[in-house]
Amino acid sequence: MCGATEGGLSLDGVNVTKEAIIQGQVLRGGEPVGKAYVRLLDRTGEFTAEVPTSATGHFRFFAGEGAWTLRTLAPGAEPVDKQVVGTIGSVAEIAVVL
Repeated sequence: MCGATEGGLSLDGVNVTKEAIIQGQVLRGGEPVGKAYVRLLDRTGEFTAEVPTSATGHFRFFAGEGAWTLRTLAPGAEPVDKQVVGTIGSVAEIAVVL
């Protein structure tokens, strides 16, 4: 599990003033999806990073500023792309619905 707390991921120990944080939860039918993968693609579509979701469907990236695409891959679902903007000093909270 990646530090998940009820209501979202804990930011304890994370200096949000120095990071562009992109995080969220993957859901299907209102239920969290564990064992999914979320990829971070740059503005040209180039692969940058990938993380598995926790048992509660949560994920987190520490990214640079700018436009990003989250591509979510999960068993039994088509890939889902979501656009997000990372800003240093801010947390972009994204819900991905399969």
